[in-house]
This record gives sequence, C-alpha cells and structure tokens, in this order.
Amino acid sequence: MADLKNRNFLKMLDFSAEEIMRFIDTAEKLKKMKKEGKSHRVFEGKNIALIFEKTSTRTYCSFEVAAHDLGMQTTYLAGGSQIGKKESIADTARVLGRMYDGIEYRGYGQDIVEDLAKYSGVVVWNGLTNESHPTQMIADMLTVKEKFGHLDGIRFVYMGDARYNLGNSLMVTCAKLGIHYVACTDPKYYPDAELVEKCKALAKESGGSVTLTSDVSEGCKDADVIYTDVWVSMGEPDDVWEERIKDLSAYQVNEKAFSYAKDNAIFMHCLPAFHDLGTEIGRKVHEKFGLSEMEVTNEVFEGKRSVVFDEAENRMHTIKAVMYETLGGPAL
Repeated sequence: MADLKNRNFLKMLDFSAEEIMRFIDTAEKLKKMKKEGKSHRVFEGKNIALIFEKTSTRTYCSFEVAAHDLGMQTTYLAGGSQIGKKESIADTARVLGRMYDGIEYRGYGQDIVEDLAKYSGVVVWNGLTNESHPTQMIADMLTVKEKFGHLDGIRFVYMGDARYNLGNSLMVTCAKLGIHYVACTDPKYYPDAELVEKCKALAKESGGSVTLTSDVSEGCKDADVIYTDVWVSMGEPDDVWEERIKDLSAYQVNEKAFSYAKDNAIFMHCLPAFHDLGTEIGRKVHEKFGLSEMEVTNEVFEGKRSVVFDEAENRMHTIKAVMYETLGGPAL
C-alpha cells in the first residue's frame, strides 16, 4: 500500500499510478463521510499556511474548508507577506516551517514551490504554478471515475492551449493512469516535445496513449471527456487575446465538437469559464472582438453534459484527501 505521509505534493510526475489512486480513493471516503455528517477532525492542533500570489476561488475555499473539516487552523498569506520581495524563498520557508505543519503555495514558477519544499522541513502542497496544477488533477480524475466508474481506457480530449500547467498536468496524469489523452489544438499550442515523449513512454506502460492533433473531428471522435480551459492564463498580458482568439476559435467546445463524441460524453472545465457575458473580462472581449462566448459555448456549459460544478466541488474533497494522506491521517 502506498505510504504518502510526509510527501510533498508538487507535480504529478512525482507520483505513481498506485499513489494517485490512493488519493482518489481517500477522497471518495472523505466525501462520503462529509455527506453523512461524520466528523473527521483528525488533525486538531495543527496549523497550515496558505500562500496565494495568484488569486483564487476554488483552491482557496477548498483548502480552507478541507483544513477546518480536518480540525486545522489556517493562515492566509497574500499581498501582506514579504515572500521573494524583502525575504528570500529559502528564508521564508524556514520561518514558516517553524510555525506550521504544512504550507500551500499558489503562484508563479515551479521553482518557488520546490524551494519551499526544500527548505521548510514540512509538507508543501502546490495549489498551482505556471508549470503544474496537481490538485486539479485529483479532482478531475475523481469526477471522471464518479461518472464512468473507472479511469483506464477513458478517451480524454483537451481542447485549447495545451502548453501550460493544466494541459501538462492532464497529459501526465492520463498517461500514468492508462487513459487515452488527446491534445486537440493548433500545433502552435502543442505541449513541450520532451514532455510528450516522456508521457508517451508512461502511457505505453499503463495501457494508455498520447495523441496530438489539429483536427477537431479526429480529436473528438469517440471522446468520453472533452475538457477545456480559458485561452489566456493568469499573469499573461491582455494583448495576447487577439492572437489566441484567432488561433483557438476553431477549438471552441461546442455542440459540433460533441457530435463526434460518445453519446454519454461529459464536458469538463477547471473554471472560471468565459461562456457568457457575466464577467468583466467577458464583456471587454465582447466589446473589442464581438465574441459573447469563448472557449466553450453557453449551451454546452449549461447543458446536460456539463459536470463542471461536480468537478469544482471535488476540488475540496480531493484537496482534503491530499492533506489527509501527506500529513499521515489514520487508515479509513
């Protein structure tokens, strides 16, 4: 049985298929306990620091609720901290490690979260970096498992910009778990070639596969899952919108894309999504480019195939599982 106590949770490449499934199985059990109203405050007296250099709704709320459900206290660190400004990451890590039992980091370079883990002496969890988004992966895989009853053999299609944290993490996770991963996008937005080759080797061992295609009908054929994300990531300049809209509009998730998929295919999105004019950014893009929907149509987002809010809820249950296992919670 996988022993995850005192393991840092930094990127999906660090974990075996068995270990990933352990997180998912623990999340299922903790979710059931939460729904049944059964207390699981196993970490009374522990404290964790939540570092957010990038804004967040789901990640922040998930860590807060999950920590409190487990009996822990939290400290939120954002603009008021000296991290990387007046104090080095190494010094900050050593300070926080003397006060806290675990540290969550959501921000920019992967090197920052890796340094926090290297110097703090306590468990560190990656809430998102430019290169990796591992907590989202456990939630996504739990959601797929809940909908289909299994993960191996699933055909999982990601449409849009596949070069960054979400696309990279999905490709790695699918490759490890025997899932058939397809990145369907303009070749300009394909993931790093070296990582693709590494994932193809992992998929060969697991029984999965990795495919890159620019053809929507080919990419979405017989899909079980079609997944997308916003076309412009946090921290990128506004002037890239025009280029992304031009390049990626053909890869919008819409009814036509789903016409190639299986009848019971589901739609997933890590959120937030630009599916209508309900956001300030969405309205600005509409004024400038005339688009009322971007990476996904409102019809798909609000339709029967969409599981995005189940997926969002599962962020909390799976983050709780990650903390439970890495802090050494008792067997469930």
